[in-house]
Amino acid sequence: MDPKNHGTSEYPVQNPLRWDCDFETADRISNFNRRFAEYSGYWQSTTFPMDNEDGEPVTFYDSGWKGSPLYTAPQDRTWDEFISESTKHGWPSFRDSEVNWDYVRVLPGGEVVSIDGTHLGHNLPDKKGNRYCINLVSIAGNPITDDTRQLL
Repeated sequence: MDPKNHGTSEYPVQNPLRWDCDFETADRISNFNRRFAEYSGYWQSTTFPMDNEDGEPVTFYDSGWKGSPLYTAPQDRTWDEFISESTKHGWPSFRDSEVNWDYVRVLPGGEVVSIDGTHLGHNLPDKKGNRYCINLVSIAGNPITDDTRQLL
């Protein structure tokens, strides 16, 4: 990815972010990093809902200024299965059916990025197939409406 005005993106991450994710950590991991991650289990130290009583899928938005919808989980599995796999690996872990390919790319070598330049994490395939191990700080953005986008 070519350098932009703010690391790999044009702008810093949104502030505030969902689930009380830390702005400085999010900006560093999302925009000034190509290899590293938030610490394993970080997502469990936030207000991310471990219980999803209604079982409805949750959409995860790019922490970058555009707030593009990147993942929707769970798909083709239960919320408990999503949480269990994510807990086992230390980061939210998504499968192919949960990726919004309009906004997400996997680069050679396995780095996962948004089309807007946000470093998301890495593809770490296992016996079930592709597993996208993603930093919560990179997908804790707020959805941006058309009205909000006009102000940007």
